[in-house]
Amino acid sequence: MIGVFDSGVGGLSILKYITKELPDYKYVYLADNARNPYGNHSQETVVKYTRQAVNYLFDRGVKLIIVACYSASSLALRTIQDEMLVKKNVKDRKILGVLRPVAEEAAKLTKNKRVGVIATRATTGSKAFETEIAKLDKGIRVFVKSCPLLVPLIEEQWGDKPETRKIAKAYLREMKSFNVDNLILGCTHYPLIQKTISQIMGKKVNVPNIGEIVAKSLKDYLGRHPEIEKSLSKGGAGNTALSNVEFLNTDKIPEFCQLGSKFLGHPITNIKKIDLSEY
Repeated sequence: MIGVFDSGVGGLSILKYITKELPDYKYVYLADNARNPYGNHSQETVVKYTRQAVNYLFDRGVKLIIVACYSASSLALRTIQDEMLVKKNVKDRKILGVLRPVAEEAAKLTKNKRVGVIATRATTGSKAFETEIAKLDKGIRVFVKSCPLLVPLIEEQWGDKPETRKIAKAYLREMKSFNVDNLILGCTHYPLIQKTISQIMGKKVNVPNIGEIVAKSLKDYLGRHPEIEKSLSKGGAGNTALSNVEFLNTDKIPEFCQLGSKFLGHPITNIKKIDLSEY
């Protein structure tokens, strides 16, 4: 079983493409709506919340966890991997993030070695993208911009409103001046307004689809790690109704189902409320 974890609905923009790329597996999607957004919390708190979610999923029998929250990937992933896997020499479980494959794709695609990142304050403050891209190519300049108003606008379903476009344009004005040729959407909410962002940035700037990137990276990872792939339970080939996905949430179930259906492109019905406080 594959677990996909996020603080809220954003990770559904990743799950959507993973289930298309790898439809044969069973999935669990865990949203910590009771404590989202993680981007407003300290690193210590994000590590604590991520640890609880990962412990819960492992207890449920999940073998591979995708941390689809950029804030958690930036602030907590390495700590959690070290605590739960490296120090204990665990070989049959894996915890992966979304930041690394997206950074790799941007580093591969840039031609002028100028990459932009728009994200939440937590992600930009962590300098995680600068660090990852520098590991790949120290010659690439990375320009980051926090866009704190975009997530609440998207969650209020104002993505198509002229006010949202105006605010996005104001945020991106500075980014355009940096002459980047690739722009990373460093928040899993942003794909819902990717078309708007692409239009504002112009035809010369590539805005990669982060869901597609993560899904293809996961498929490649499983191909290189058959010992993990063989441990994953299957849910029926070619499943288009997402009946092979179980949804878990810590709070705000009706709101999650309504907004999440837009992220996923399919109604969410198979959902259960859980409590992570004991983990």
